[in-house]
Amino acid sequence: MSDPTSLLESLYREHGPALLGYLARAHAEVGTAEDLLQDTFVQALMHMDRLARAVSPRAWLFAVARNVAISALRRRRRPQPLPEQLAAPEPDGEDERLAAMRRAIDRLPDVHREVLGLRLAEKLSYTEIAEVLEVPIGTVRSRLHNALSRLRETLSAGAEQPGDEAGGPNTERAEEGDHNE
Repeated sequence: MSDPTSLLESLYREHGPALLGYLARAHAEVGTAEDLLQDTFVQALMHMDRLARAVSPRAWLFAVARNVAISALRRRRRPQPLPEQLAAPEPDGEDERLAAMRRAIDRLPDVHREVLGLRLAEKLSYTEIAEVLEVPIGTVRSRLHNALSRLRETLSAGAEQPGDEAGGPNTERAEEGDHNE
Protein backbone atom coordinates (compact mmCIF):
# COMPACT_ATOMS: atom_id res chain seq x y z
CA MET A 1 0.00 0.00 0.00
CA SER A 2 2.29 2.80 -1.21
CA ASP A 3 -0.54 5.31 -1.73
CA PRO A 4 -0.57 7.61 1.36
CA THR A 5 -4.34 8.09 1.21
CA SER A 6 -4.99 4.36 1.13
CA LEU A 7 -2.55 3.79 3.98
CA LEU A 8 -4.20 6.47 6.13
CA GLU A 9 -7.67 5.12 5.36
CA SER A 10 -6.53 1.67 6.40
CA LEU A 11 -4.93 2.99 9.60
CA TYR A 12 -8.06 5.00 10.36
CA ARG A 13 -10.31 1.96 9.98
CA GLU A 14 -7.99 -0.18 12.07
CA HIS A 15 -6.98 2.26 14.83
CA GLY A 16 -9.47 5.14 14.64
CA PRO A 17 -11.97 3.71 17.15
CA ALA A 18 -9.26 2.99 19.74
CA LEU A 19 -7.70 6.43 19.24
CA LEU A 20 -11.11 8.08 19.57
CA GLY A 21 -11.75 6.22 22.81
CA TYR A 22 -8.32 7.19 24.15
CA LEU A 23 -8.83 10.85 23.29
CA ALA A 24 -12.33 10.89 24.79
CA ARG A 25 -11.14 9.29 28.04
CA ALA A 26 -7.79 10.93 28.51
CA HIS A 27 -8.17 14.35 26.92
CA ALA A 28 -11.86 15.21 26.91
CA GLU A 29 -11.22 18.56 28.53
CA VAL A 30 -9.28 19.98 25.57
CA GLY A 31 -11.95 19.66 22.92
CA THR A 32 -14.09 17.12 21.25
CA ALA A 33 -12.41 13.80 20.73
CA GLU A 34 -13.53 13.79 17.08
CA ASP A 35 -11.67 17.08 16.43
CA LEU A 36 -8.55 15.75 18.11
CA LEU A 37 -8.79 12.53 16.10
CA GLN A 38 -9.05 14.51 12.88
CA ASP A 39 -6.01 16.59 13.87
CA THR A 40 -4.15 13.37 14.63
CA PHE A 41 -4.67 12.07 11.12
CA VAL A 42 -3.83 15.46 9.59
CA GLN A 43 -0.52 15.30 11.44
CA ALA A 44 -0.03 11.72 10.25
CA LEU A 45 -0.58 12.83 6.66
CA MET A 46 1.92 15.66 7.08
CA HIS A 47 4.52 13.29 8.52
CA MET A 48 4.13 10.17 6.39
CA ASP A 49 7.92 9.77 6.36
CA ARG A 50 7.95 9.29 10.14
CA LEU A 51 4.99 6.94 9.97
CA ALA A 52 6.83 4.83 7.40
CA ARG A 53 9.81 4.54 9.77
CA ALA A 54 7.70 3.74 12.86
CA VAL A 55 8.28 0.32 14.37
CA SER A 56 4.63 0.23 15.44
CA PRO A 57 2.24 2.45 13.45
CA ARG A 58 -0.33 1.97 16.21
CA ALA A 59 1.99 3.29 18.92
CA TRP A 60 3.13 6.11 16.63
CA LEU A 61 -0.50 7.18 16.09
CA PHE A 62 -1.17 7.11 19.85
CA ALA A 63 1.91 9.30 20.37
CA VAL A 64 0.66 11.75 17.73
CA ALA A 65 -2.82 11.76 19.32
CA ARG A 66 -1.30 12.45 22.74
CA ASN A 67 0.82 15.30 21.38
CA VAL A 68 -2.13 16.80 19.48
CA ALA A 69 -4.20 16.77 22.68
CA ILE A 70 -1.39 18.28 24.74
CA SER A 71 -0.96 21.05 22.16
CA ALA A 72 -4.68 21.74 22.25
CA LEU A 73 -4.55 21.88 26.04
CA ARG A 74 -1.74 24.43 25.94
CA ARG A 75 -3.80 26.62 23.61
CA ARG A 76 -6.77 26.60 25.97
CA ARG A 77 -7.24 27.78 29.48
CA ARG A 78 -7.60 24.87 31.82
CA PRO A 79 -11.23 24.56 32.95
CA GLN A 80 -12.02 24.63 36.64
CA PRO A 81 -13.48 21.39 38.03
CA LEU A 82 -17.18 21.38 38.79
CA PRO A 83 -18.15 21.61 42.43
CA GLU A 84 -18.97 18.16 43.77
CA GLN A 85 -22.69 18.91 44.00
CA LEU A 86 -22.77 19.68 40.25
CA ALA A 87 -20.72 16.67 39.16
CA ALA A 88 -22.50 13.87 37.33
CA PRO A 89 -24.02 11.38 39.76
CA GLU A 90 -22.79 7.83 39.75
CA PRO A 91 -24.98 5.47 37.76
CA ASP A 92 -27.68 3.76 39.79
CA GLY A 93 -26.77 0.31 40.90
CA GLU A 94 -23.02 0.74 40.28
CA ASP A 95 -20.98 -1.65 42.36
CA GLU A 96 -19.43 0.30 45.25
CA ARG A 97 -16.11 -1.47 44.63
CA LEU A 98 -16.09 -0.17 41.05
CA ALA A 99 -16.96 3.34 42.25
CA ALA A 100 -14.13 3.17 44.80
CA MET A 101 -11.74 2.02 42.07
CA ARG A 102 -12.78 4.94 39.84
CA ARG A 103 -12.23 7.42 42.68
CA ALA A 104 -8.83 5.90 43.44
CA ILE A 105 -7.77 6.10 39.79
CA ASP A 106 -8.96 9.72 39.60
CA ARG A 107 -6.68 10.57 42.54
CA LEU A 108 -3.56 9.11 40.91
CA PRO A 109 -0.99 11.57 39.58
CA ASP A 110 -1.40 12.27 35.85
CA VAL A 111 1.68 10.24 34.83
CA HIS A 112 0.34 7.16 36.60
CA ARG A 113 -3.24 7.57 35.39
CA GLU A 114 -2.01 8.00 31.80
CA VAL A 115 0.21 4.91 31.75
CA LEU A 116 -2.50 2.86 33.46
CA GLY A 117 -5.05 3.95 30.85
CA LEU A 118 -2.76 3.14 27.95
CA ARG A 119 -2.10 -0.32 29.36
CA LEU A 120 -5.56 -1.31 30.58
CA ALA A 121 -8.00 0.61 28.39
CA GLU A 122 -5.99 0.81 25.17
CA LYS A 123 -4.21 -2.52 25.68
CA LEU A 124 -0.85 -1.18 24.47
CA SER A 125 2.27 -3.20 25.16
CA TYR A 126 5.00 -1.79 27.42
CA THR A 127 7.09 -1.09 24.32
CA GLU A 128 4.21 0.76 22.65
CA ILE A 129 3.55 2.79 25.81
CA ALA A 130 7.23 3.73 25.96
CA GLU A 131 7.04 4.88 22.35
CA VAL A 132 3.83 6.87 22.95
CA LEU A 133 5.18 8.61 26.05
CA GLU A 134 8.71 8.92 24.67
CA VAL A 135 10.21 7.42 27.82
CA PRO A 136 12.37 4.34 28.44
CA ILE A 137 10.53 1.05 28.96
CA GLY A 138 11.88 0.94 32.53
CA THR A 139 10.01 4.17 33.26
CA VAL A 140 6.81 2.60 31.94
CA ARG A 141 7.32 -0.39 34.23
CA SER A 142 8.08 1.89 37.19
CA ARG A 143 5.02 4.06 36.59
CA LEU A 144 2.74 1.04 36.22
CA HIS A 145 4.16 -0.54 39.36
CA ASN A 146 3.75 2.70 41.33
CA ALA A 147 0.22 3.25 39.98
CA LEU A 148 -0.86 -0.25 41.02
CA SER A 149 0.84 0.07 44.43
CA ARG A 150 -0.94 3.36 45.09
CA LEU A 151 -4.26 1.88 43.99
CA ARG A 152 -3.78 -1.06 46.36
CA GLU A 153 -2.87 1.27 49.24
CA THR A 154 -5.81 3.59 48.58
CA LEU A 155 -8.31 0.76 48.20
CA SER A 156 -7.08 -1.14 51.26
CA ALA A 157 -7.17 2.08 53.33
CA GLY A 158 -10.71 2.67 52.08
CA ALA A 159 -11.73 -0.85 53.13
CA GLU A 160 -10.40 -0.23 56.64
CA GLN A 161 -12.07 3.21 56.87
CA PRO A 162 -15.48 3.03 55.17
CA GLY A 163 -16.98 6.34 54.12
CA ASP A 164 -13.59 8.12 53.99
CA GLU A 165 -13.65 9.55 50.49
CA ALA A 166 -11.16 12.36 51.13
CA GLY A 167 -8.25 10.04 50.51
CA GLY A 168 -7.40 9.01 54.06
CA PRO A 169 -3.81 8.77 55.26
CA ASN A 170 -2.40 8.04 51.79
CA THR A 171 -3.48 11.33 50.19
CA GLU A 172 -0.26 13.13 51.05
CA ARG A 173 1.91 10.34 49.70
CA ALA A 174 -0.11 10.09 46.46
CA GLU A 175 0.50 13.79 45.83
CA GLU A 176 4.25 13.55 46.24
CA GLY A 177 6.36 13.33 43.11
CA ASP A 178 7.40 10.00 41.68
CA HIS A 179 10.98 9.62 42.89
CA ASN A 180 11.62 6.27 41.19
CA GLU A 181 11.53 7.57 37.64
